[in-house]
Amino acid sequence: MELIINNLSKTYSNGVKALQNVSLEIPTGMFGLLGPNGAGKSTLMRTISTLQEADSGTIFLGDLDVLAQKNEVRKVLGYLPQEFGLYPKVSAEMLLDHLAMLKGVTNRKERKDLVTSLLYKTNLYDHRKKNLGGYSGGMKQRFGIAQALLSSPKLLIVDEPTAGLDPVERNRFYNLLSELGENIVVILSTHIVEDVKELCTNMAIINRGQVLLKGSPLDVIDQIKGKVYQKTIQKNELNNYKEEYMVIAEKLFLGKPIINIFSDNSPGNGFMQIEASLEDVYFSKIFDDNHTPNVIL
Repeated sequence: MELIINNLSKTYSNGVKALQNVSLEIPTGMFGLLGPNGAGKSTLMRTISTLQEADSGTIFLGDLDVLAQKNEVRKVLGYLPQEFGLYPKVSAEMLLDHLAMLKGVTNRKERKDLVTSLLYKTNLYDHRKKNLGGYSGGMKQRFGIAQALLSSPKLLIVDEPTAGLDPVERNRFYNLLSELGENIVVILSTHIVEDVKELCTNMAIINRGQVLLKGSPLDVIDQIKGKVYQKTIQKNELNNYKEEYMVIAEKLFLGKPIINIFSDNSPGNGFMQIEASLEDVYFSKIFDDNHTPNVIL
């Protein structure tokens, strides 16, 4: 199964170009869609999920025309949006059973087996009688995945799933998504670079509605090999360095700023070449795009 997006565009009524000729080929496995808030990721996810129309372009999931065969697509689609509501005074088991009924699983034994299986898969079985209002953020996200899997989807879309999760819950979520990605197309939309680095074999970076880069994490890191330099500076020097160099990252160590810059040639001036990371790829592309003239914001 493969998801093919070709020249997809969407402009909102206020003139914002949310998507500009987006083209992607997404095979079975984990695919990471990276971009800052407002980059167009959620617009793309909602369009693929049949929740809004595109102005132009095509999307095909195998032989299914996503934009024309919405009802057929929904039968093989699982979707976990960035924000979703839950009934706080209902147990996970009860709500999942109800949602399975709405999905058309009318046989009671079949429905019970399905709910039990999904609760085990998402590591919620021991908490199945607990009201959802008492769930942690990570448990709610795992419940969201459970409901998204009710129809045994061929395409699973998760939008910013690990934002706000603690490290333990994030690792649990990583393991769950990694397992799911072995057999179906899973699109992980996020602004957290670590999510893509940990999980995805293919990825794309999107900003201001345009695809800036696509490929495997290892391949895109290789593209900037030998072009990332680092230096510890004084706080009062930061603005001057930003004016002179392409500063793609900054952090504090023992109270002093450490900056990473992107340069095709050795900048000298005390900079040390460092091993490039996916974060460097991401920030260099976003930096370059944000400083490109004549781009509609």
